[in-house]
Amino acid sequence: MPLSKDVQNQRSEQQFKITRVGVTGVKKPIMVKRPWGNVTLNATIDVYVDLPLDQKGSHMSRNVEVTGEVVDRTVREPVSGLEELSAQMCELLLERHDYASYSEVDISADYFRERNLPGGKPSLENYEICSRTEAYRTGVIRRYIGVTVVGLNACPCAMESVRSIYSERYPELKESLERLPVITHNQRNRSQVMIEVPEDKEVEVNDLIDIVESSLSSPTYEILKRQDEAKVVMDAHENPKFVEDVVRDILTRVLAKYNDFPDDAHVEVRSESEESIHKHNAFAERVTTFGELRA
Repeated sequence: MPLSKDVQNQRSEQQFKITRVGVTGVKKPIMVKRPWGNVTLNATIDVYVDLPLDQKGSHMSRNVEVTGEVVDRTVREPVSGLEELSAQMCELLLERHDYASYSEVDISADYFRERNLPGGKPSLENYEICSRTEAYRTGVIRRYIGVTVVGLNACPCAMESVRSIYSERYPELKESLERLPVITHNQRNRSQVMIEVPEDKEVEVNDLIDIVESSLSSPTYEILKRQDEAKVVMDAHENPKFVEDVVRDILTRVLAKYNDFPDDAHVEVRSESEESIHKHNAFAERVTTFGELRA
């Protein structure tokens, strides 16, 4: 059967470069080496290259081929981390797409970790780990690793408004009200941190989970009995947070934990709280470098 015309290689009539073009939502199992044994991650992978202004289309099947070749091999040869895998894919993408000057691979996967409930009982809790690698034809490779954590925030603004109203309504309790947390509205919070990992450094995702969880009003859990529920609610109200507080606390802990990272290493932190008394959400983000944070 004769080969059809290579439409992708035709000249583009509209002379605009495309920053990223590729495939998204590729599902693959990835075998990762951990200190306690190999772990299989059910991953979702997005694969991109850039496209020069004079080329009509990208050869997207090459992206899927690269994904299969590199990822499927982990079943026999587990990788040390998602950032290592995505770096291999980025380099191969630039080989296959000789017209591209940039490649990018984004990977996300569910990750389960044993945590103790407030009452001490162990429970497997769900998190999301994510990786992004950016490779340039010049040889520069940027590797990022991160986590997304779902937790609980208690609103400090409503809490202080309630405290003020209660103090006027019950003046005999004013001194006690100043010492105790009072009622406020709760928010389910989703926060993410992504850190650029230098070539000679490593980042453990469990450490990132700890950093994010400790920056929220309280962690949340899959199953809670009544006493555990009370403890979570009390912890959250004793530690009310804005999304701005969450982002700043994560940045503070990241800077302390990775104080030997170079100034040009990037950090991305975002936090979103699903409001319970509004129809909108609250959001905060900081995209920066270790150097800017130190300054």
